[in-house]
Amino acid sequence: MTRRTKVLQVVLDLEAGGLERLVADLVRGIDRSRFDVELLALSHLGRYGEGLEAVAPVHTCRSFPLVSLLWPRKVAGLIRRIAPDVVHSHSGVWYKSSKAARLAGVPRVIHTDHGRRHVPDYRRDRFFDRKAARRTDVVVAVSDPLAKHMANGLVDPAKVQVIRNGVDTKAFAPRPDDGALRASWGIAPGRPVIATVGRFDPIKRYDVMIEALSHLRAEGRSPAPVLVIAGEGPDEGVLRRRIAELGLSDDDVKLPGWVGDVHPLLALATIFSLSSQSEGTSVSLLEAMSAGVCPVVTNVGGNGQVLGETLRHRLVPFGDPQAMAEAWRNVLEDSAARERDAQVARRRVEEVY
Repeated sequence: MTRRTKVLQVVLDLEAGGLERLVADLVRGIDRSRFDVELLALSHLGRYGEGLEAVAPVHTCRSFPLVSLLWPRKVAGLIRRIAPDVVHSHSGVWYKSSKAARLAGVPRVIHTDHGRRHVPDYRRDRFFDRKAARRTDVVVAVSDPLAKHMANGLVDPAKVQVIRNGVDTKAFAPRPDDGALRASWGIAPGRPVIATVGRFDPIKRYDVMIEALSHLRAEGRSPAPVLVIAGEGPDEGVLRRRIAELGLSDDDVKLPGWVGDVHPLLALATIFSLSSQSEGTSVSLLEAMSAGVCPVVTNVGGNGQVLGETLRHRLVPFGDPQAMAEAWRNVLEDSAARERDAQVARRRVEEVY
């Protein structure tokens, strides 16, 4: 019998986000005839980790951030006991996990970069990424633009490979809106819904989306669109203040918090939008397009590659609320084009992602 390769997936946590959902799916769906898989979280397990213990060994290792970054002895000791053939780390833990893996004598180290944390990169991040790259055998980028960025002075280009994110297109198939979520959130029948899903983090720039909605509201459109920003994170207070400053109400912008099952939200959505300053390959965007929702997203990172040439007219420049408002208006006013692009979006994900 052929010996299976033991892979240790290393993350900060599986609390929220596309990266976290993908890693949880990797642990659940890996080919167990070829691989044994274990998970190590360097903070806490988090929501997407619920139930993972039933399919794979799960470890957590809390340590002092600065001390363990420079000398991750505790993490290295745990990795040595697990004895993996491969350590596969993900964004946010690259330096610590690569150093600990080499201290533990792991023969192969792989890292997947899911996108930039800051734009432009902080000098400190670039310093540690370069150090980590020297200890890493393969660096995976989830989009071609991200691969080019990584190979531009951060990583030996020979080490960089592109493996694009993907989604289960059967699970994320178009489905009718049953009205339950609309009713529970107090959204009147017939009001169009502009939806987005993600962590409330500065790089997502949801303030741009909120300002774009204020432009549409000033036009007196009827029925007025509702913006739903599903998620949570450190920027929530900033976003709520911006909503109030622009004279928008809870009836205009919904911040429902964590949404565990996004299927009803995607069924409700008229438009799926991203205002991000940077993206790798957005899992939320892939899910929305797979579910047959017309996208309007910023032309950054992997977004243009996801939409492809047939949906390029649905890209908007980053940081331009007026342009985003105009793009939304075009979608809302032309239902035939919206439906056509929703079908194109679905086919695009089926064929490529």
